[in-house]
Amino acid sequence: MYTPCRMASFPQAPDTADDLPVQAGPVAAVQKGIAAMSGLRRMPVALKEGRGASLKRGLRRWRLALLPALMLLTPGSAFGVEVVRYPIPESAADQRYDYPRKLLELVLSKTRTAYRVEYPTVSMSQNRQIIELEAGRTIDVSALPSSAEREARLLPIRVPLNKGLLGWRLGLVRKGDTHRVAQIKTLSDLMGVRLAQGQDWPDTQILSGNGLEVINGSTYEGLFKMLESQRFDYFPRSVMEIWDEQEAHASTLEIEPHLALHYFYDSYFFVNKRNTKLAADISEGMEKAIADGSFDKLFNEHWGERVRKARLNERTVIELRNPLLTPETPSNRRELWYGVRR
Repeated sequence: MYTPCRMASFPQAPDTADDLPVQAGPVAAVQKGIAAMSGLRRMPVALKEGRGASLKRGLRRWRLALLPALMLLTPGSAFGVEVVRYPIPESAADQRYDYPRKLLELVLSKTRTAYRVEYPTVSMSQNRQIIELEAGRTIDVSALPSSAEREARLLPIRVPLNKGLLGWRLGLVRKGDTHRVAQIKTLSDLMGVRLAQGQDWPDTQILSGNGLEVINGSTYEGLFKMLESQRFDYFPRSVMEIWDEQEAHASTLEIEPHLALHYFYDSYFFVNKRNTKLAADISEGMEKAIADGSFDKLFNEHWGERVRKARLNERTVIELRNPLLTPETPSNRRELWYGVRR
């Protein structure tokens, strides 16, 4: 994203750079450069008068005076554009990052700072993203499912990115195995079914906190192989994720048609605790996108059809509590949550 810079107007340059009043910051650097360049225009006259050494001094002064101004044009802040680094997914088949990436670009476009989003080439797990954000390395912002621990280690922008859809779960099962959960009506019934989640996903703590048996998988792709090889029987996935994941494993897995789980839960954008300006800008852009309807428009473009396909109102819904919620969760802003049951 590129936002044209408006050129500042400067007063008439003094005769030499040394005549400038003492100032600080990038404007002073540019002023001194202009003044030095102004002095160069007098060099031919100086040469006619036999003062050739003045040319060398003028060139040296010009280079030194303009150096700070040129430093403003280094990569990462060229022409006032700030670079924000956002992670890529662990798997090329993982499309979960598409929507938050587009949402980040949308909200940053509504801030008073010009931003450009860049993507490191090395993928990383959720846990690795947290480590990199906390250390201030390789990435500057990430969309992560929230938990009390993550909100303590990082700086969250507390607007649920997916209107709480991350807490609406359908189940992937092996083809022909839908009968295993077809008769389940209550949480007690579900306790007899083997579930699985990623070992560093907050969902693992949420499900086990409700008394369910949760098997941990070390990698995203590995979980699908574990399900296929009967290491567990039911893989809860959000209504946003499950359709693409089933399509990617269409020969072995299907979506269970009767049951849905729900818990109060979603992702936030997280940044390093010291990166308060970026956090404030993201918050500003999010509120503007909510107010002007562009947030809802992007949400419906990405998730509207998937929510309709989920037929949540026709399923048996098991409500789970989320022990990871913090008091700062904006649960009172009902416009931020889809189909909240409380």
